[in-house]
Amino acid sequence: VRVLAGMDESDRFEQGDVLVTEMTDPDWGPILARAGAVVTDRGGRTAHAAIISRELGIPAVVGADNATAVLEDGMHVTVSCADGDEGRVYSGQIEWDEIEIALDDLPETDTDVMLILASPGAAFRWWKLPADGVGLARTEFIVNDHIQVHPLALLHFDDVEDQAVRATIEQITVGYDDLSDFFVDRLSSGIARIAASRHPAPVIVRMSDFKSNEYADLIGGSQFEPTESNPMLGWRGASRYADGPYQEAFALECAAIRRVRGEMGLDNVVVMLPFVRTLGEADSVLAFMANHGLERGRDDLKVFVMTEIPANVFLAAQFAERFDGFSIGSNDLTQLVLGVDRDSAQLAHVFDERDPAVLAAIEAVITAGKAAGRKVGICGQGPSDHPDLAEFLVRQGIDSIAVNPDALVNTRRTVAAIESELKGSA
Repeated sequence: VRVLAGMDESDRFEQGDVLVTEMTDPDWGPILARAGAVVTDRGGRTAHAAIISRELGIPAVVGADNATAVLEDGMHVTVSCADGDEGRVYSGQIEWDEIEIALDDLPETDTDVMLILASPGAAFRWWKLPADGVGLARTEFIVNDHIQVHPLALLHFDDVEDQAVRATIEQITVGYDDLSDFFVDRLSSGIARIAASRHPAPVIVRMSDFKSNEYADLIGGSQFEPTESNPMLGWRGASRYADGPYQEAFALECAAIRRVRGEMGLDNVVVMLPFVRTLGEADSVLAFMANHGLERGRDDLKVFVMTEIPANVFLAAQFAERFDGFSIGSNDLTQLVLGVDRDSAQLAHVFDERDPAVLAAIEAVITAGKAAGRKVGICGQGPSDHPDLAEFLVRQGIDSIAVNPDALVNTRRTVAAIESELKGSA
């Protein structure tokens, strides 16, 4: 066990240690990559530590409340997530059984079962998994771990006021005369690794969806970001791309996608826009993308919308006129439909994608998508955690379900069983 109060103690953390801390955020990525397991005081199953740990294939127990008080440095523990929703931390090392699965024996499904990925390094780790592509590739991990610097600090390096920050940026970008090239090189390289691991199957790449406080944590970011009281509902997603100072940084993201699809030939990349609040935002961002070499439909470029706001549900037919597909972000959609903070340990029992209100929203999007001939998928842990939710989605005719790598095998089996039952009763 290694109990850390903050990132400034990371030098005490060694490969394979069990990380115990209050809560993690994207800055903790390098430490999580070295961890053997994770235990946090706060957070729910959609918290950062839970999401990244699933992708890395390490057990994580989040929202344990008093882990930092009970567990001590140097203790030997076993962290288990074998019991489903409820994780456990045992004193000492206990024995466990390993089950080997023959991937070639997994059943085929009519519903695409796809992966959720963030780390380029993890993409080839999971390449043998029988996935039908990547339903969500998160670019935030690439920006945070492989770029580290706020894009506006690169574009306006001469305006960076903090001399220590300037020195750090110079060190990170050594060899680059044009610092924007550094951003495009690193981002395109990370996206390409994920896309190549699944080519020619589709890889849906979500454009950056940091909140303003997370952008501020990037090197040089505090100078270019506002201080918001509620970043979760603040300046994020398409609102950043549509107008204002971040547009020139979004142009760099567009350049990275253009390079991956064009110069690298990875035309299986599908672009997805997150947190699109209004139809006007959608029109504005799509026009901006077209002006920067990413015109929807040209060179078979498809653009999806992340469906995570009630407005996306109410106006699904109108959004379908503007996009090639919907990807339901069940975490944020549940949060906004139920008014529940997804990271609140106190309200974790209320956060449930199976709530009738959330199911009604999902059904409405699937219905509207089918009527318009658009693909509809879902990305989130819900279908893998809850077979009854997976059954609901398959019965509604969803096109794809994207889950974290650790859940793909069981999800494929569950979906195959549901499809077999439906065909038998037809």
